[in-house]
Amino acid sequence: MHRKILLWGIGFAIVAVLLGAFGAHALKSVLSPEKLQSYETGVRYQLIHALALIALSIYGQLNKTNDILNKRIGWSAHFFIVGAFLFSGSIYGLALFSVIHPSWAFVLGPVTPIGGLCFMLGWAIWARAVWLNKMDM
Repeated sequence: MHRKILLWGIGFAIVAVLLGAFGAHALKSVLSPEKLQSYETGVRYQLIHALALIALSIYGQLNKTNDILNKRIGWSAHFFIVGAFLFSGSIYGLALFSVIHPSWAFVLGPVTPIGGLCFMLGWAIWARAVWLNKMDM
C-alpha cells in the first residue's frame, strides 16, 4: 500500500511541475491575471498534497506493523488523492474553460470546496493516526 501512495505522490508532483510550467509559459498570455493566479493556486495545492502523500507513505513504512494505522494512512491517502482531483482539477477547469465556455463555472464551482474538504479530512485522519499511534518512531 505504501508503494502505491508513494507513486501517487510522485505522479502528482510530476504533473504539478508540468502544469505549473504550462501555466507560467503558455497560459500567461491567454488567461487574465485573476484566472492565472487561481490556476497557480491549483498547482500549489496539488504539489503540497503530492509531498504530503510522499511523507505519508514514508510514515506508513516506518510504522508498517500496525494494521489499524495502515488503514488510517490508506484513508488519509484516499482523501488527499480525491481532494487533488476535485480541488485542483476543478480550479484548472474553471481557469481553462473560462476561455472556451464561461458557463462551466456553474458546474465546476461547487466542486472546489468539496475537494478542500477532502484535503482537510485527509489531514485530520492522519493527525488522528499519529495521535493514536503509541509506537516509538
